[in-house]
Amino acid sequence: MLAKIYVTPKRGVLDPQGKAVAQALHALGFAEVGDVRIGKYIEVRLEGAAGEEAAGRVREMCEKLLANQVIEDFRFETVDDGGKRS
Repeated sequence: MLAKIYVTPKRGVLDPQGKAVAQALHALGFAEVGDVRIGKYIEVRLEGAAGEEAAGRVREMCEKLLANQVIEDFRFETVDDGGKRS
């Protein structure tokens, strides 16, 4: 089982890296760019867990270590060996 985890700053939390990228994109002529948020993408391989059990374990990992819930949001998806998402 593979967990694909996305961690991003919460709305309203200052994102200086995202602001710098937005400004750079504007300077390069991409005037249509509005807001840019920079986050993290994490892949975790799970062995011996599937379905709801795997999703629960991934949620625990995010809540305890992978995301700072004060300033970050997270979402994830789990994909089994057959490509089925849960």
